[in-house]
Amino acid sequence: MSTKKSLYQKAILESTDRSRTIDITQGIILLEYYEDIFSPTITAKIKIVNNGNVISPAGGGGASGKQSIYNGLPLRGGERISLKISGNSSTNPGLDFSKKDDYLYVSSITDVISETNRESFTLHLVSREAISNETARVYEKFPTDFKINQSVTKILTETLKTRKIGKIDTSSNKYGFIGNLRKPFTVLVWLASKAVFAKSAGFLFYQNKDGFQFRAIDELIKQPAKASYTYTEAQASYDDSGNKINNDFKILNYYTDKNQNLLENLRLGTYSSYGLFFNPLNGKLVTPTYDIDDYSGSKSESLGNRISKNKLLPPLSDNSSKNLGEVPTRIITAVLDVGSMEKGVSRKLNANPAEFQSQSLRRYNMLLTQVLNIIVPSNTNLRAGDIIQCYFPRITEGDQKEFDRETSGLYMIKELCHHFDVEKSYTSLKLVRDTFGQRK
Repeated sequence: MSTKKSLYQKAILESTDRSRTIDITQGIILLEYYEDIFSPTITAKIKIVNNGNVISPAGGGGASGKQSIYNGLPLRGGERISLKISGNSSTNPGLDFSKKDDYLYVSSITDVISETNRESFTLHLVSREAISNETARVYEKFPTDFKINQSVTKILTETLKTRKIGKIDTSSNKYGFIGNLRKPFTVLVWLASKAVFAKSAGFLFYQNKDGFQFRAIDELIKQPAKASYTYTEAQASYDDSGNKINNDFKILNYYTDKNQNLLENLRLGTYSSYGLFFNPLNGKLVTPTYDIDDYSGSKSESLGNRISKNKLLPPLSDNSSKNLGEVPTRIITAVLDVGSMEKGVSRKLNANPAEFQSQSLRRYNMLLTQVLNIIVPSNTNLRAGDIIQCYFPRITEGDQKEFDRETSGLYMIKELCHHFDVEKSYTSLKLVRDTFGQRK
């Protein structure tokens, strides 16, 4: 099982002026690496302990002997680190940030403890683009004939100047806008909420080990499962067919973080919402109503069984023929962007919020219907946004090999953490899905 410790093959910390380096492999007692589909950057943290006699003082100045890393390098933020962790199995090939374009950068230093012959501190790391995001601004005008994915690619390559571009899904809608000196990550996340794939709204912008991703939620959901995990208290694990399961794919621990939140979903208009969109050119209102059956019909993919408002939600009252999904619980208002981006008078909508705003809000909220946390043996092949299959035991006095058909099924990895310490390594996953049961 891939819970045994991994080896730090390379960990070179470089000063901000790039003139001094220090090998910190022997001082690392903990390393955690993070990805999140709602985060535009990867992050990591490293806990370091050393005896304080590791590096010559910077700049000389009459100082003799060696100093601690914190004051000897010195550590002040902005340092970069070349990092490589070797794996111990095919499911745990390790992490590699040793190429120049992949270096991680120190964003902050915390938990600094200095003693006579010992020091310890924690380095918080981000990608280079997370720092560039704070110094760059999106200022230009993007034309109305640009698809949203074209604007995303342009910002990544020309504003953030990154080559770490992963999968960029094509949006079916076009959108023109002015950057207004906003930060690149702010604009990219904002554009994701406006993009439509085929007839289904809801995109995500995030970074994982493979680069920056601009993905339609429906496209992520359609992916084949990257791995299959089983939870059992028995030493030997078996699937539905009675085949023995590799312990590298055994769920070590799990708990449910969230299982629906009715009041929150009603406030957010997850089940039904009403739009009031004002057209300033003709003074008319567009008033579409959307409900959960628009989401659960043929437009959208689903990780589990397709749902219907008639089966999912309780009635308004004992005497009512309607349920909570048939009455709008949120009103969304907006002024339509008609001809404001081009010269002259135009009657063409730059973007129609009736096509995406209500549906994207509903899509994001439905994706978080179930939130589950699991811990598995270290698997650095996994990425945020991947789909995995999970099997959980049915609570019964009968056959212990039976699996719960409602809890088991496909889940999307919302967050992951690869944990490495001096004794073990494992992967912690936060999983989400939009529906219950196994997809049919």
